[in-house]
Amino acid sequence: MRVQFTETVLRDANQSLMATRLPYSDYEAILPTMDKAGYYSVECWGGATFDSCLRYLGEDPWERLRNIRKNMPNTKLQMLLRGQNLLGYKHYHDDVVEKFVELSIKNGIDILRIFDALNDFRNLGTALDATKKYANENTVASGCISYTQSPVHTVSKYVEMCKELQRMGFDTICLKDMAGTMSPYEAEHLIKGIKDAVGDMPLILHTHCTTGMAYQTVTKAIESGIDVIDTATSCFSNGTSQPATETMYYALSQYGIETGLDEKVINEVNDFFKPVKQKYVDSGLINPKSMATDAQALVYKVPGGMLSNMIANLTDMDAMDKFDEALAEIPAVRKDLGYPPLVTPLSQMVGSQAVTNVLMGERYKVISKDVQNYFKGEYGTAPAPVNADLQKRVLSDAGMSAPVDCRVEDSKRTGEDFENAKKDLGDLARSEEDIMSYICFPKQAKDYLQARKEKEERTCNYTMEVIE
Repeated sequence: MRVQFTETVLRDANQSLMATRLPYSDYEAILPTMDKAGYYSVECWGGATFDSCLRYLGEDPWERLRNIRKNMPNTKLQMLLRGQNLLGYKHYHDDVVEKFVELSIKNGIDILRIFDALNDFRNLGTALDATKKYANENTVASGCISYTQSPVHTVSKYVEMCKELQRMGFDTICLKDMAGTMSPYEAEHLIKGIKDAVGDMPLILHTHCTTGMAYQTVTKAIESGIDVIDTATSCFSNGTSQPATETMYYALSQYGIETGLDEKVINEVNDFFKPVKQKYVDSGLINPKSMATDAQALVYKVPGGMLSNMIANLTDMDAMDKFDEALAEIPAVRKDLGYPPLVTPLSQMVGSQAVTNVLMGERYKVISKDVQNYFKGEYGTAPAPVNADLQKRVLSDAGMSAPVDCRVEDSKRTGEDFENAKKDLGDLARSEEDIMSYICFPKQAKDYLQARKEKEERTCNYTMEVIE
């Protein structure tokens, strides 16, 4: 029996524990060692890393990816892609999605884990087609299901979803349990059902330790036939992150289950990251709440990244005294929105609306633009009926008689996004990657590119003064 590992420390582990504030310089030195570990893949890009690089870290996300690729030539590099949302918080035109996938593969990504927050698979098609179009010998298109529990999310529904992903042409399937609410019982019945339905198609489990169940759930998943598990080097594991890589390796080794991992190397990786983590614990960037187990997440269904961001935002607003109240508001907002899985961008939308409801002292006194667009149907089809009164109010304010009933970006390949971006950026843009960054995050990308230009001009002027 063989079970392989995806290491998440470069993306979801630090996203969950410290809101994706881990700069490239903090881990560059360990990458050649990680390249020898024997991982199935290293998740290092996508998710919130792109936004965080530009917004907080002053980094070019494309350059980060190229540098990781250079230092890890023998390991599959993996990203999380939000289907038609790419890495942003809205749907992009089809030609933008295709170009983004092309550039991702060109700059070093091997595995594209593609999901839609609502499991509306119409929003996966363009990214999947582009992945196949620009694939090389290492490219893997992984169809991802956002796992959650609700009255409408059943084992049979998930099995049908997996069969649909197989029919669409994905190479692997990932179950993304972003809130860590999948129980061992659910894992057993779900994975056995899926395996019966899709045969030998590789199945991957991604979960979090938020609720304290992850180790039991992953173990039961392995017994039930899972092929790949997501884990984090142990000092960046647990809490709102993933189970520990070394712990799961040790447990599986005793069962004689082959993993392909080098024990000496994975221990070296953890030794490297210990002082890195401690630095952020000491600075307060890693909040103790993110490292704790909270069984209440079984009720709230809050994923790790959402929790760490919520903590960071409330701290910035000096409103942490409202944390428990905002957390309790999340299930009510989720019900109003038709039980969407709490995964980006829906997790941020639901969490922000819950916080707004609490801070305003009145539910939906202010409805965010994103939630309004959700009620208009612009994110796809909700899993269950939404709050009819709220939707009616939003549609009325927008002058609409009914929500949109199709994938918003169907067949939009006008090139307008690229032309506008080139015009707006002028000489700040030096590559297709710069233009793509601007399309995804206009303000953050332009600020970064302007700062890059100014830094280079200062350096050039200094060099000229020294020469003179």
